[in-house]
Amino acid sequence: MNRPLNVPGIVYGGDYNPEQWPEEVWAEDMRLMAEAGVTMVSVNIFSWALLEPSEGVYDFSRLDRILDLLHAHGIAADLATPTAAPPAWFFVEHPEALPVDQDGRRLSYGSRQTFCPSSPAYRTAALRIVAELARRYADHPAVVMWHVHNEYGCHNAECYCDTSAEAFRGWLRDRYDSLNALNHAWGTTFWSQWYYDWDQILPPRATGAVPNPTHRLDWRRFCSDALLSLYEAEREVLREAAPEAGKDIPATTNFMVMYNFDALDYWRWAPKLDIVSNDHYLQSADPESQIDIALSGDLVRSLAGGPWLLMEHSTGAVNWQPVNRAKTAGELRRNALGHVARGADGIAYFQWRAAKAGAEQWHSAMLPHAGTDSQIWRDVVQLGADLRALAEVRGSTTPAEVAVVWDWDARWAVELPSQPSGELHYQDLVRAWYEPLWRAGVAVDFVRPDADLSPYRLVLAPTLYLVDDEGAANLTSFAEGGGTLAVGFHSGMVDANCHVRLGGYPGAFREALGVRTDELFPLLPGESVPLSDGGTALLWSERVRLEGAEAVTSYAEGPLTGVPAVTLNSYGSGATWYVATQPDPDTLAALLDRICGAAGVAPVRTAPEGVEVAVRRGADADYLFLINHGGRDAEVSVSPAGAVELLTGKPVAGSVTVPAGEVAVVREPRAE
Repeated sequence: MNRPLNVPGIVYGGDYNPEQWPEEVWAEDMRLMAEAGVTMVSVNIFSWALLEPSEGVYDFSRLDRILDLLHAHGIAADLATPTAAPPAWFFVEHPEALPVDQDGRRLSYGSRQTFCPSSPAYRTAALRIVAELARRYADHPAVVMWHVHNEYGCHNAECYCDTSAEAFRGWLRDRYDSLNALNHAWGTTFWSQWYYDWDQILPPRATGAVPNPTHRLDWRRFCSDALLSLYEAEREVLREAAPEAGKDIPATTNFMVMYNFDALDYWRWAPKLDIVSNDHYLQSADPESQIDIALSGDLVRSLAGGPWLLMEHSTGAVNWQPVNRAKTAGELRRNALGHVARGADGIAYFQWRAAKAGAEQWHSAMLPHAGTDSQIWRDVVQLGADLRALAEVRGSTTPAEVAVVWDWDARWAVELPSQPSGELHYQDLVRAWYEPLWRAGVAVDFVRPDADLSPYRLVLAPTLYLVDDEGAANLTSFAEGGGTLAVGFHSGMVDANCHVRLGGYPGAFREALGVRTDELFPLLPGESVPLSDGGTALLWSERVRLEGAEAVTSYAEGPLTGVPAVTLNSYGSGATWYVATQPDPDTLAALLDRICGAAGVAPVRTAPEGVEVAVRRGADADYLFLINHGGRDAEVSVSPAGAVELLTGKPVAGSVTVPAGEVAVVREPRAE
């Protein structure tokens, strides 16, 4: 965290929306928050219409009472700017600020985030309400953090209106030295797309055939930057108010690093936040959603460069999936402590009290419709006690010897139309490699292609279709200097402009991997090919020729019989692996275990199957998190001297037993 958050221990709370309830309910909220151990709540997220009933007319009386009440009861406020939901009067006065979809339809107001990110009228109105909020509350004793907007890009990541088109052209002028440079970058000689005037360039609106891939990629980059500019503008207004109050209030906005959101390049966003926070929700259809929690947590910790805050998740069911299942016994606790295990120094929910009206009335909350006579409430109170017991974990870090390359440009590019296979989904490909490491208890960081790789023994690039020259050189130099690099299929294929790297595949990594592919053979849905090691190839195959590397595994049948599917090469003083297919899960797990062993990477702790293991490192102790997702009690070895299980306060020696469905957190003192 770039600026400290003035709330002790592991922060606990959720979104608090008292404006949705009669004021006589507020006293009960305070009493129950104390019972649950709540220490901070986010307020004012969707209150713009109440604060500014008409343009330039303000009523802060309700928010005054809310903040005063919180402070009187010792609960800190994460005060939000309410700019994610402009009021109806704004759109009546500025209908041009409503977003336009790819088909040219102008959307209506009546929900949230129904504004064009490039609208000057929206920006003016948003910064005006932010300035009023900042002037009034920067010195309020309850306010410990600014919550800027809410889930940027969740519903309006892309607007195709004429205002957005003009903003896009301005962004392109900043990116390219000239129109000729843009034409060459976009390859516009193809299909007679050459532009002779900047005004001829439009957003990639709906068209009759496949869009230009670089046009579409630059559009995704622009949309992420357009929303980032809104965050930065609000943050600057808030920062200007803080010195007058003698307070240095940190600011955050809630990311959405989870399986179903890819609109923003969070590598560009994270350095702009004082504290990185994230929203994460389970996918009901995922039978092992705990893996997505871990992957998301490791990625957010990597974005933050250390501890972070979980700003939203759910106590039970959400309301926006096709089927919204409740959480099973112990799942609330396992989920929350799973985030803490991956670096979260705060746990918060949407929301405190379940709504009885509105679009999210069937979304679970800390205080459910059933009230305090409910399992959710008992679990919420228990979690509050757990987090108090883990207070000393705050600020501890997570050491890792393995880095997984993650890049939003590569994600956007590989999922563009007209790929060799439409079955390639970035998140799934990364998770396929991440999952065996998670099961084995191997600690993982995520990195940009151009990151400092010196802390790591092993770097994995499961899918890096697009990589620029700097990133490619950084990864191959890591191997040349003695590291181990493993690269997945269809990586290194195109440059930063989405132009194919000629001369054979896998393009940027050909020399370092010691292989050359001249033809791709993606597999049809449901099709597979046997491998020589007894495994199965899925999704992909290609005609690989060895140019210095050795074959580890080959295709055992079909048109590529005998052709290498996995290779190993000595490169400089390091080693490179190429995985030219998607092995079945067991085969991939065995391969990654072999790669980790060869790189000298070991699990943080050996544990029985079904037990998730993670370590956070404090100043003089390690904190061993053991989460038993299985159906049997499990025994795990711990430090033999001075270890304490923090959730119970009991000393342990030699080993700790983790009951089925339960969690243990062991403090292991480190020798000097």
